[in-house]
Amino acid sequence: MKKTIDTNSLRFKLWTYFILFAAVIMIILWLLQIVFLNSYYKSMKTNEIKRIGNSLVEEYNEEGFEDLISSMSFSRGIIIQVVNRYGESVSPMNSFGEIRPPRREIPVTGELIKRLKDSPEGKVVYTIEDFRMRTPSVVYGAVLDGGNGEELYLYINGAIDPIDSTTSVLKNQLIIVTILSLILAIGLSFIIATKLSKPITNVTNATALLAKGNYDVIFQKGNYTEINQLADTLNFTTKELSKTEELRKELIANVSHDLRTPLTLIKSYAEMIRDLSGDNPDKRNSHIKVIVDESDRLTALVNDMLDLSKLQSGISRLDEKAFDIREAANSIIKSFSVFTELNGYKFVLNSDEDTIVIGDERKIEQVIFNLISNAVNHTGEDNLIIVEIKNKGDYVETRVIDTGEGIPQEETEQIWERYYKSRKTHKRGVIGSGLGLSIVKEILIAHDASFGVESTMGKGSTFWFQLKAGESEKAI
Repeated sequence: MKKTIDTNSLRFKLWTYFILFAAVIMIILWLLQIVFLNSYYKSMKTNEIKRIGNSLVEEYNEEGFEDLISSMSFSRGIIIQVVNRYGESVSPMNSFGEIRPPRREIPVTGELIKRLKDSPEGKVVYTIEDFRMRTPSVVYGAVLDGGNGEELYLYINGAIDPIDSTTSVLKNQLIIVTILSLILAIGLSFIIATKLSKPITNVTNATALLAKGNYDVIFQKGNYTEINQLADTLNFTTKELSKTEELRKELIANVSHDLRTPLTLIKSYAEMIRDLSGDNPDKRNSHIKVIVDESDRLTALVNDMLDLSKLQSGISRLDEKAFDIREAANSIIKSFSVFTELNGYKFVLNSDEDTIVIGDERKIEQVIFNLISNAVNHTGEDNLIIVEIKNKGDYVETRVIDTGEGIPQEETEQIWERYYKSRKTHKRGVIGSGLGLSIVKEILIAHDASFGVESTMGKGSTFWFQLKAGESEKAI
């Protein structure tokens, strides 16, 4: 199949623009050098005669005026004379003091004097046809003061030389220049258009591969800053898309895992109640408790996913006010007392007295709850979780400390992602859905709060965040 030319492509348009530009330049040259050359030359000649005449009027009666007329007439190739009202020449004179023979027709001089009398400025410039030379001439005239009330007239006549031969030479040269320019423009425009469009074409082809899910594609740089910036941006985007795709797969796998486990238990214990323990109250109640607990775990997972979705979409709004974060932390720790009774967990709260902060109390309680839940899942064999709250002046810092295995330094930035715990092995925690730290991150970002994690391998981790300090009611 024959390949057609894409008239909307960058290459074709650049090629067209270059050719049009060259064509416009050639048209302008032709107009200036051929079409308008005669009128331009005539205008220049007229202005030159006028300028000479005005300067001679200013020099009239000055010493050396005769020599000035003669030298200017000779050097410029024009007729310059001073005539009286009868059209007779009175200047310039020859070396013997005699008037030089007139070089103009009497009718011409008569017309000049008539025009000067009708001119309010006492100066005229006009064009006449010189039938002897078969060429037009520019005539300049000005009234001069001859003394004793006599008027004299400055007469200048300059022939407008024919430039047909010059125009013919220029035309031949312009034909050659036009042909060479168009050939050069076509060649250069094709090379430049190809060079400009090639890196963009490469980026387009690579983008097509990326759209098909090939995240190994690399966007090649070109010879231009803008193309390089675009390639860098797209390479970064590809890297982030690759991470997102990996995270999406892991999220689906992990959510499926967390949904399948409680659903399997619920189904299994329901069947056991139906088939085995229906008539045994103790076993039935034990099995029902497992079903209730797993249902609660499913509810918590769904709620956490909804909370995270609301936070990331900006639907959830903050209700900021002053509250005592120590009381909030103490209330949350009490809710974990069941872990103390059943599993031997120890919760320690170390707090200053003045711990009033500004924030959304319910959401900050959720932050503390999720951080303690994370500590419960990862603390060491001593089952110790410490919560510290310190007043730092402008802000109050809350720290949740566990004694677990710790987090590698290179992974501390990734733990805030959804289901980070699945990076190595997805382990079902004692409590929580695996989305806790992601929810913590979104809530603290909404509060414009500083937060982070400090961890030492083999000794545990400390999660901290800082909220703006408020004023207590006692201080007010």
